[in-house]
Amino acid sequence: MDGRDGRRRFAAGRSAAYELTDESPVYVISVAAQLSGLHPQTLRQYDRLGLVSPDRTPGRGRRYSARDIEQLREVQRLSQDEGINLAGIKRIIELENQVTALQQRVAELSAAVEGAAAAMQQREAQVHASYRRDLVPYEDVRQSSALVVWRPRPRE
Repeated sequence: MDGRDGRRRFAAGRSAAYELTDESPVYVISVAAQLSGLHPQTLRQYDRLGLVSPDRTPGRGRRYSARDIEQLREVQRLSQDEGINLAGIKRIIELENQVTALQQRVAELSAAVEGAAAAMQQREAQVHASYRRDLVPYEDVRQSSALVVWRPRPRE
């Protein structure tokens, strides 16, 4: 495990590598129960209540991921140590998921704003580069209503 993103790589001979992440459903219910310190029936109950919903195999067997195991431990901690009922725990999990989704959306929107600002600055630089260099900008420094008439001098 490389520690940065929780991924492991397994190479089977010379074939393509299989990438195992924290979300990979690999543990059967008995192993997940042992790893989480809970009874398999408790895991089934949590699944029915929607607290921790593992992936399913084609035969409808439950497969838990490392992230599911962590969530099972957190549900147990909130229930036993904090005294929160299962309905409250479900609401906490929903709100945490919502916060995570909103944080991801904010990050996406921030990246889009930064991209738009960079594009605008690039376009502004293109416009400034297109200015004619033979023209001098005129600025009227005084506010006057006087009329100035210009008469060219006769050539000698």
